[in-house]
Amino acid sequence: MSIRPMKLEFDGAHGARLAARLDLPAGRIRAFALFAHCFTCSKDIPAARHIAGALAAEGIAVLRFDFTGLGGSGGDFSSTGFSSNVADLKLAADFLRRNYEAPQLLIGHSLGGAAVLSVAGDIPEARAVVTIGAPADADHVLHNFNGAEENIRRDGSGEVDLAGRTFTIRSEFLDDLAEQTVRDKVSRLGKALLVMHAPLDDTVGIDNATGIFVAARHPKSFVSLDKADHLLSRSTDAAYAARVIAGWVSGYLDPEPVASAGEAGDGVEVVETGQGKFQAMVAGGPHRLIADEPAAYGGLDSGMSPYGFLSAALGACTVMTLRMYADRKGLNVDRIGTQVLHGKVHAADCEDCSRDLREKAGRIDRFERIITLEGDLDPDTRARMLEIADKCPVHKTLEAGAAVVTHYRGDKD
Repeated sequence: MSIRPMKLEFDGAHGARLAARLDLPAGRIRAFALFAHCFTCSKDIPAARHIAGALAAEGIAVLRFDFTGLGGSGGDFSSTGFSSNVADLKLAADFLRRNYEAPQLLIGHSLGGAAVLSVAGDIPEARAVVTIGAPADADHVLHNFNGAEENIRRDGSGEVDLAGRTFTIRSEFLDDLAEQTVRDKVSRLGKALLVMHAPLDDTVGIDNATGIFVAARHPKSFVSLDKADHLLSRSTDAAYAARVIAGWVSGYLDPEPVASAGEAGDGVEVVETGQGKFQAMVAGGPHRLIADEPAAYGGLDSGMSPYGFLSAALGACTVMTLRMYADRKGLNVDRIGTQVLHGKVHAADCEDCSRDLREKAGRIDRFERIITLEGDLDPDTRARMLEIADKCPVHKTLEAGAAVVTHYRGDKD
C-alpha cells in the first residue's frame, strides 16, 4: 500500500519546471524506479497510475513526470524532441539521485520505452529496464502523423492531430527522430530487459517487440499482455503488468542489507529533499520515510511532523513492550493498540503530571496514551498491563530526559 503520491517539481532539459509525482511505499523501500510516459501522454494516465501504485505496494517507489510542454509541466512542446525527452529523463534520474536514491529500475511506455532504452546507459545505478508497448525505432511515431511530415518539412512546422488533441510539430522534431538509433542502444544495453507488449496493439505493432528482443542480449524476457490495448486503459491489464514487473525485477535489485548484531540501532540520517519548505527524507538502514510539517505551518503535509515521529516512537515502543510482556506471561491478548496525543500545556494545569513537572515554570510537553487491549483479560491484568506500559524504554527516556551531543561535519570531513 502506498501513501498518496507526492507532488514534486524539478528543472527539465529546456529549463522549464517539470511536474512530477512520487509514489512512495508506506513501509520499507526496496528500490526507486523511474517511469517514462507515452508520446503526448502525461504522468497521470491510468496505466502510469496503476503501475506506480502497484509497484509501491511491492515496496518500489516510482517517480513519474510530465515531459517538457506536456501535462502539468512548463515549456513549449513544439520546441522539444526525442533527444530532449531523453535529457529530461537524465535530469529526473539526477533529481532522484540527489534527493532520494538513484533509480535501479527504468520503465517506459510506448515512445517512453524507446526513451528509457536510449538513456539507460547514462544511469549506471539502473539494474533493469522494462518497456511496455514500445517501438523498436523512435521514428515509428511518425505513423500517427497521417502523412503530415511532408507539409512539416516544407513549412518548417505543422499541426498534427494526436488522440483528439492538436500539437504543433517542427521539422527539427522529424530530424531528431531520424537520427536516433534505439536498436543500437539496445544491443549495448548491458542491463536486464523485460519487453512487454500486447499482440493486438494497433498503435505499435507486436513486430516492434520482436525487434527490441532480438537486438538485446541476455538477460532478457518477453511477456505478452494478451488482450490489452496500447494504453493499458483497463485497470486489470495495468495491474497485471505491475505485478509481473515487481516479480521479475526482484532478482536484479540490490540485495536488502541484513543488519548484524548491534547494527540495527545505529541511527538515522535526515536530509532535506528540496521539495517545499520542510520536507526531508528519513533513512534508517533499508527504511525510508518522509518528514514534513502540516500545510498550516508552511509544509506540504507529505509526512509526519517531528513531534509526530516522537509520538510514533512512544506508541510503537509501548505496543512492543506490552506484547513482550503478554507473550512472556501467556496472556490471552489478541491485539494491542496505542493512540498517542501530544500537546503543549501549562505545567501548573497538568493535574495528572508528577509534582516535579507541575512545579516547573511555563509550558511543558504532555504525551497522553490511550491503550487498547483486545482479549479475555480480567481487571487486575488490565491494570498490570497499564503499569507495564510505563516500563517502555522510550517512555523512560522521555521522562528522564536525554543528552543530545552535536558535532559539525564539514565538507571535507
